[in-house]
Amino acid sequence: MDISNIAVPEFVEVDADERLGKIRSLFDRENPKGIIVMENGEYAGVIGERELVNSRVEDDTKAAALMKPAPEVDRTEDLREVARVLVEGNVKIAPVYEGEQLFGIVTVDAILSAVHDNLDALTVDDIYTSDVVTVPEDAHVGQAINRLRENGISRLPVVNENGRLEGILTTHDIVDFVVRDSKRQGRGDRRGDLDRMLDLPVYDMMSSPVLTVTADQSVHAAVEMMMEQDVSGLVVTPEDRDDLVAGVLTKTDVLRALTFTEEDAMDVQVTNVSLLDTLTREDIRTSIGQVSEKYQEMRVLHAHVRFHEHKEKLRGTPLIQCQIRLRTTHGQVAGSGEGYGAEHAFHVALDKLERNVLEVKGVTADERYRGQLLRKLGEL
Repeated sequence: MDISNIAVPEFVEVDADERLGKIRSLFDRENPKGIIVMENGEYAGVIGERELVNSRVEDDTKAAALMKPAPEVDRTEDLREVARVLVEGNVKIAPVYEGEQLFGIVTVDAILSAVHDNLDALTVDDIYTSDVVTVPEDAHVGQAINRLRENGISRLPVVNENGRLEGILTTHDIVDFVVRDSKRQGRGDRRGDLDRMLDLPVYDMMSSPVLTVTADQSVHAAVEMMMEQDVSGLVVTPEDRDDLVAGVLTKTDVLRALTFTEEDAMDVQVTNVSLLDTLTREDIRTSIGQVSEKYQEMRVLHAHVRFHEHKEKLRGTPLIQCQIRLRTTHGQVAGSGEGYGAEHAFHVALDKLERNVLEVKGVTADERYRGQLLRKLGEL
C-alpha cells in the first residue's frame, strides 16, 4: 500500500523568519494538521506541538529556531517506509511531494487509520513501552517539562506518593495552557505569567481520569480508543489494578510495529539518526547482535535505539543520551546512558542493556507475535 490516498493538502505554510508568537496564534486559531516551514521558497522543516511546548522561547523567536527536519516523501511511497521515516525522524508529519511540487502532508493518524483493520492480530503486550517515565503529582510543571525534554517523550503518567496513578500530563496539555490560557487557569489565577506557570504543581494541569488499557487488549481496540478520544497515547495497567502504571502505549509504538520486516538481519530502528557521528547503523546492529548472541535462548525481534542531544558540550562535542530498547523472545529489555558523542553514549547504554539482560528470567521462545504481525501487515 502506498500513501497516495492518505496524503492531504491540509497544512499551513509559514516562512522561516515568521515569529513564534504568530505561529502560536495560528496554531490556536486554525489547529492545522501540520505546519510546514519554507525558506527562500524551498521546504525547510516542520513544526509540531512538541516544539511549541518550549514555553521559555520568546514570541519574537523565528520559526527556523524551532523547526525539525522531516524527510520529504513521494506521494507513491510505500506506507511502511513512510512509517519508518516518521519514527526515525521523531516527527508526526512529513511533507509529501508529487514530482517536484509540494502536494501536502502525511500524518501518523492518517497512516494508523489506513492500517487499523489489520491490527487485530496484535495485543498491547506485543508493542507497548514498559520502561515508562512518571512524575509525582506535587512536582512543578517546570520539572515535568524538563523530564519531557530530557527523555524525548510526549506524556508523563502522574502518580501520588504511593505510586498510584492519578492523572496524565502531556505536551498537548502544556501547549493548551500556554496558547489558550484564557480558557484554563491553575489555583491562584496565575494565567499568562509563564514564569509562575512553571511553578504550578502538576496536578493543576494534568488530565484525569486517565484513559487506560490492559496488556491483553488488542491493538485494534487501543488505536480505536485513541482515535475516538483524540489522544496520542494510553497508560497500560495490570489487568486487576487500574491504579498502577505498567507502561505506556503510544501511536508511535504502533507506527514502529509497521516497520518490522522478515529480513534475516536484525531489524534496527534509530530515532534522531542525524546525531550519529562516528557510529553507523551497521555498527549498532553488530554491537546489539554480539550481546544477544551471548544468550543463546534470547532472540531479538526488533531493536529501537534513540539518541537525544543535550545543550551541554565538551570541547565542541555534545552530551548525548542514548536509549536502547529490545523486543525479544524474553519480552522487553532496555538500557540507557549518556556520553559525549553518539558512539560514547551508545556504548554506555549497551553496557547497561547487557546487565539488564542478565536479570531477565524465564526464556520462552514465542514467534506467534512476529508471525501474526507479518501476515496481517502483508495484506497492506
